[in-house]
Amino acid sequence: MKLATLILTFLWWTMSYGQDSEEQSVRASFNSYKSAILNDRGEEAINFVDSRTIKYYDDVLESAKTADSAQVESLSVWDKLMVLLIRHRTSKDDILSFDGRSVLVYAIENGMVGKNSVIDNSIGEVAIDGTFAKGRLVSKGQNTPLDLHFYKEDSRWKIDLTFLFKISTIALKNMIEESGQSENEFFFSLLEIATGKKPNAQIWQPIREIEEQ
Repeated sequence: MKLATLILTFLWWTMSYGQDSEEQSVRASFNSYKSAILNDRGEEAINFVDSRTIKYYDDVLESAKTADSAQVESLSVWDKLMVLLIRHRTSKDDILSFDGRSVLVYAIENGMVGKNSVIDNSIGEVAIDGTFAKGRLVSKGQNTPLDLHFYKEDSRWKIDLTFLFKISTIALKNMIEESGQSENEFFFSLLEIATGKKPNAQIWQPIREIEEQ
């Protein structure tokens, strides 16, 4: 009986230790991503975002390269802003040479990924289910109702930024409504504030079409 009890105790301890270690790994992944963002280290940050995020930037980049004005207008509000932002802040040669990974690195290193999205944030309680984890977002020391999503890929926990984009879309729509501007007016104001220059009509044209002109 004593031997059975010792074995069960050891197994429980081993499982608990393993779970705690995984939870710490989720937090460590976020902290590494946060540090890279705050220091404009795109190549480092990219190691802590998941394949869903890279796929998203692949798709947005393809729209930046090929979508005409009607196609851009048909995008979701967040995707539309991303396409216009890439076209306005990035040279056509760079856009044509980028893939999803490299455009995200460029965005981080050129201030297109806001540091305020991570600077006061940390991960609190973590729940793990196989290769998926949820980490409660703590902002300025206070728990929020938001969980960040992580997936384990290549033996490392990586953050799924696309989940955050869904939440950002809601906030963006509210900001547009409160501004009293049309969607496009609001976007153009943002782009001008960010760069100090007004967008021109070419922002609605596919980059490959501009290249051919």
